[in-house]
Amino acid sequence: MRILGISAFYHDSAACLIQDGQVVAAAQEERFTRRRHDSAFPRQAVEFCLKQGGLRPEDLDAVAFYDKPLLKFDRILETHLAWAPRGLKSFMMAVPVWLAEKLWMPSVISKEVGNGLPLLFAEHHESHAASAFFPSPFESAAVLTVDGVGEWATSSYGVGRGNKVEMHKEMHFPHSLGLLYSAFTYFTGFKVNSGEYKVMGLAPYGEPKYAQAILDHLIDLKDDGSFAMNQEYFDYCAGLRMTGPKMEPLFGGPPRKPESKLTQREMDLAASVQAVTEEIILRMARHIRQETGERNLCLAGGVALNCVANGKLLRAGIFDDLYIQPAAGDAGGALGAALSAYHHYHDKPRVTVSGTDWQRGSYLGPEYSDDEVASAISQFGAKSTLHASDESMCTEVARLMTEGKVVGWFQGRMEFGPRALGARSIIGDARSPEMQKIMNLKIKFRESFRPFAPAVLAEKVSEWFDHDRSSPYMLIVADVLEKHRRQLTEADDALWGIDKLNVPRSTIPAVTHVDYSARLQTVHADTNPNFHRLISEFDRLTGCPVVVNTSFNVRGEPIVENPAQAYTCFMRTEMDVLVLGRHVLLKSEQPEWKEAHDWRAEHTLD
Repeated sequence: MRILGISAFYHDSAACLIQDGQVVAAAQEERFTRRRHDSAFPRQAVEFCLKQGGLRPEDLDAVAFYDKPLLKFDRILETHLAWAPRGLKSFMMAVPVWLAEKLWMPSVISKEVGNGLPLLFAEHHESHAASAFFPSPFESAAVLTVDGVGEWATSSYGVGRGNKVEMHKEMHFPHSLGLLYSAFTYFTGFKVNSGEYKVMGLAPYGEPKYAQAILDHLIDLKDDGSFAMNQEYFDYCAGLRMTGPKMEPLFGGPPRKPESKLTQREMDLAASVQAVTEEIILRMARHIRQETGERNLCLAGGVALNCVANGKLLRAGIFDDLYIQPAAGDAGGALGAALSAYHHYHDKPRVTVSGTDWQRGSYLGPEYSDDEVASAISQFGAKSTLHASDESMCTEVARLMTEGKVVGWFQGRMEFGPRALGARSIIGDARSPEMQKIMNLKIKFRESFRPFAPAVLAEKVSEWFDHDRSSPYMLIVADVLEKHRRQLTEADDALWGIDKLNVPRSTIPAVTHVDYSARLQTVHADTNPNFHRLISEFDRLTGCPVVVNTSFNVRGEPIVENPAQAYTCFMRTEMDVLVLGRHVLLKSEQPEWKEAHDWRAEHTLD
């Protein structure tokens, strides 16, 4: 049975193809269109999925959509009616789009994919829950989904057993942890629906001095993790802003202007909302464990990408183990809708393999052969060395990394989800005290405070971090072990804010955050053999099985999808080496790069 899953029209559109319960292909539309967080119908992602599966549209047994547009439209109408006459402007902006396109999903799918195909619609949080449980390695587990808002639900929990996920309770709009976090994303001057991870990265530079004010004035938090938000402080129900004017005297002034200087206030606000978020997640988890009795927990929804909260949840020991959907946001809804259709609607059985999830490292996107690489880069007059084997290529690249070279790494199938996991990555020496600053300012062209993740050999993770299990999707934060930390001086300890950034805190300073934490990716030979081979060779040369891993993109653009995009990104930045399959390219050997326009003007800081 072949089912195509689709998410579209809100943000992070994507398509996914499953066959007999197994994921064949999945990709986000932004990678093809080059429009970050593209919300349009995922035409090119659908085309890729069908091609990867060797299918024509008529070969599909069903198409599944990740939410129910009529229910979502009902929520929008009811919300605006409740707040009338306020919000007329936002109402007039939203409703025509719905009447023109979003309500007519069956006809849109028929037009874009094919007529006569059975169409199935899952509820938004049902899709999230399915995407979390069905690929997990657990026979049974509690399931928690937390995001901004679906149709009405903003958080929900239930239990997955066998081929069914049964949801038990849900929290409804306008009370939403995702929207609370987004409100602070807006207030600290970052872009809503994309800048939330910046708030998480900024939090360790501050103190949670506003946490109690949030709890006293903004939300009424209960023991079970449910809460009500005081709408006097927010404007997202009827206005065009996330926050209202009452926020300003409470938090020391107006929202920060985007791209203006960050102050200690923003750092403290970030630390505060992060602390509150962690407390809410822990309360929810304790309640769910008590109510369900399940020993394992599956997570999805945009808030599940908060890897700091995930790490605290794991270390709290409330559940024995966690599985977090790597495409936890709306993109993963395409996968969840397809799996829900397969298991729920068609009642097909589910098979699990203990200790192994079914997402295969989330390497589910397009790939390119060495011949296709050669053809793509020939248009640039590029000079490359084609290695005879993966082994010789990895040996050469590892040697270059020991010399401090920054490497664009393009291998195999593209990742599904927001994280680069060693297929479309920029990598470097984690031991370098300058690497974080170099990558942020000279390659990524972004804020200097942004942390980078370590990619570590799975078999050696516990030798370097306070972590004893796999973390293949970069969704768990753990501390660097004491033995690898650097003793700080009194002067170091006295530093505040961004000044902390310049102090090396361990033998792997490029991936050690100011609180000694790190966002872990464990690298496994069975899912990404070349990345594992490269890090193993780097370990042999240096005694360090850890490298810096960040996404292969620059400010405001999606991660690169094809070799030509990778070469362009390489030449626009101060990367030293580009690896495309077995092709190795040195910047010093490439022809001069010229563009008629400044490409940075095309993208906003993101």
